[in-house]
Amino acid sequence: MEKRNNKIHRDLARNLRKNMTTPEQQLWDTLRKRQLDGYRFRRQTPLGRYIADFVCLEARLVIELDGNHHHEQQGYDRERDHWMQQQNFQVLRFWNHEILNHPQVAIQQIRQALHEQSQHLLPPSPLAGGEAPRSSGWDGLGMGGSSE
Repeated sequence: MEKRNNKIHRDLARNLRKNMTTPEQQLWDTLRKRQLDGYRFRRQTPLGRYIADFVCLEARLVIELDGNHHHEQQGYDRERDHWMQQQNFQVLRFWNHEILNHPQVAIQQIRQALHEQSQHLLPPSPLAGGEAPRSSGWDGLGMGGSSE
């Protein structure tokens, strides 16, 4: 049953990557290929039972973009933010209109969070395009190996 749920979760993440919103695409254009201070971001990535819009594993930073539907799911958002914080991720949330209308303000906040988080963690890999090591630390986060 767990493998079936993992496949459903991966398929959902894949579908979300293929159908990004305009604000998600605009932010991804800045985050992809280590363009932001050398940090590697992934988009629509399963973390536990959730899917993060964007995540930098090496800085333990999750970025969520919220549209109008998030007014109705504030309880769910609080629950997932709490879970991610328990996994030592910092969560930044932006409204879609913030990305569309003031992208540089959002980028500056992301950059600041990256540097604050990374002071406590490993520096970004100097190998552009290199993969993060798959260790038992990723297990349970939906990043490989066993899950929850």
